[in-house]
Amino acid sequence: MNTLADSSDTTLMRKAYARWAPIYDFVYDGLTASARQTAVEAAIACGNNILEAGVGTGLSLGDYPATAKVTGFDLSEHMLKRAAKKVRKHKLDHVQMLTVMDACNLGFPDASFDAVVAQFVITLVPHPERALDEFLRVLRPGGEIILANHFGAADGPIARCEEAIAPAMAKLGWSSAFKTTRVEAWAEQRGNASVIDVRPAFPMGFFKVARLRKIA
Repeated sequence: MNTLADSSDTTLMRKAYARWAPIYDFVYDGLTASARQTAVEAAIACGNNILEAGVGTGLSLGDYPATAKVTGFDLSEHMLKRAAKKVRKHKLDHVQMLTVMDACNLGFPDASFDAVVAQFVITLVPHPERALDEFLRVLRPGGEIILANHFGAADGPIARCEEAIAPAMAKLGWSSAFKTTRVEAWAEQRGNASVIDVRPAFPMGFFKVARLRKIA
């Protein structure tokens, strides 16, 4: 493990999130609402004890029902301050805790959650497979990892179009180089996880919601 490189990666990410925090909701709220709602519904179907990975400014926190018990973490303290403000303003009592944490090194015991929701996060972390390993570890058997994200098309005209606009998309944090096949390969290698559904979401399937179940 290259600790020095990891530290550099996370420092750069924190600086980027600090710049994005003031305008994040304005840019992403309406655009990601459909995928967020689908992800939340899938999580609640697994149970009430939910981990929101990369909770950011807390855009999805208000989508959960009052019966939920949501723990959220993010690498960016600037983002979390805005999430905490939402919790106070809207009296989101189902939010149990918001904390600074690295997705690749979670401070939770094994099998702590019914579902782990990672929305628009997995293509941004420096080591996606390591983050998925941690999500799987803290998930109870039979629970689900739910990824809401833009995943690149495998091939064909859509893939070529994505390649053409890749530089612009990278500025928004979306990488078409990251495809669902990478998540499928990770699940197959681990042996105790399975991709059970990949559903397109607004706009026109640009975002997708993938569900991965932990096999008991």
